[in-house]
Amino acid sequence: MKVYIVGTGMDGGNTLTNEAEKAIGEAGLLIGAERILKPFEKLGKELFVSYKPADIASKISCSDHETAAVLMSGDCGFFSGARKLLPLLKDHDVSVIAGISSVSYFCSKAGVPYEKMKFITLHGRDSSIAVNVKMNEYCFFLLGGEMSAADVCRRLCEYGLGGVKVYIGSGLASAEERIISGNAEELSEAEFPKLSVMITENKAYLRHIPSAVKDEEFTRGEIPMTKSEVRCIAVSKLDICADSVVWDIGCGTGSVSVEAAYRCPDGAVYAFDKKDEAAALTDVNSRRYGCDNVKAAVGECPVILSDISAPDKVFIGGSSGNMESIFETVRSKNPDADIVVTAVSLETLHDAVSCFEKYGNTPEVLQISVTRTKKLGSHTMLQAQNPVFIISGSAS
Repeated sequence: MKVYIVGTGMDGGNTLTNEAEKAIGEAGLLIGAERILKPFEKLGKELFVSYKPADIASKISCSDHETAAVLMSGDCGFFSGARKLLPLLKDHDVSVIAGISSVSYFCSKAGVPYEKMKFITLHGRDSSIAVNVKMNEYCFFLLGGEMSAADVCRRLCEYGLGGVKVYIGSGLASAEERIISGNAEELSEAEFPKLSVMITENKAYLRHIPSAVKDEEFTRGEIPMTKSEVRCIAVSKLDICADSVVWDIGCGTGSVSVEAAYRCPDGAVYAFDKKDEAAALTDVNSRRYGCDNVKAAVGECPVILSDISAPDKVFIGGSSGNMESIFETVRSKNPDADIVVTAVSLETLHDAVSCFEKYGNTPEVLQISVTRTKKLGSHTMLQAQNPVFIISGSAS
């Protein structure tokens, strides 16, 4: 069968391309979600309502029509069901017809360029909003899940980004089209349909990935903290990817969590500490630095780790004597996870090396000693910090 996968633009009318209109006219069978098929009900063609790839492929395989068109909203290359559908249609003659995406349409209306824009879908997701806005001048959010436009604005306010400019649009290219702009704080109570789109414009976005943030720039309290220089090396040893899931065990003030979070804006950092004050400080510092992909929790490791997503990267800044059981849990979740342990005592160093070697992995052991200077009168004195061991390797 000849199968067209057609991007129908915003409304299947004014934004429908000539090529898409021709393919729809040629097809005897039209397939798509109910709202997408609605503009074509009067064409007298067989309609099959579904957005599930398996059901669509099954319908096409048993159809007697020579030509079918699967209709997708917007463009087939932008968070579209086409990606999962195409492998199921390999026995058919398939052509993909581009449509006008919500990105190109809305950005033209808002007068915002999108060549360097970060694109984020919030369908079934609710994290990595603030951290992406913090790190990008422009972000485009595709709404429609549990997060409304107002929810996104409130999240930005909670993480210190209430002054960011926001554009919100709904009913694009239809008679009900509505587009407004303002800052996140002003629009935190705006009412928009769930199927909306949103652009953030942050002129003060980070132009670098923060590393070795000064210790005094974190809210501290009486909780121990991984110092700036040690933190910089330890985080670099993890080789965190943009979509990594990171565990920070013994998170303390959350300084490692924050620096890890900037490296995985499309992932998540799960921070754990047995002390309530530590988890609270991690939450405070995560909000201060706009890192809403950090999730802090109180509990003893490894007990609290059982229901947490499998890690790609694990930092152990404190194990409370449970080093081996933590390693066992990490290995059971993901044997390929990278692990970095910091130790200030020979006993912790021994425990960490023994755990790595037990699972067949000889770790890299690095010892660093940091000396800072302090001005006393006309003299500059040296102040040595405690030496720290950084032990790194994988779970197996």
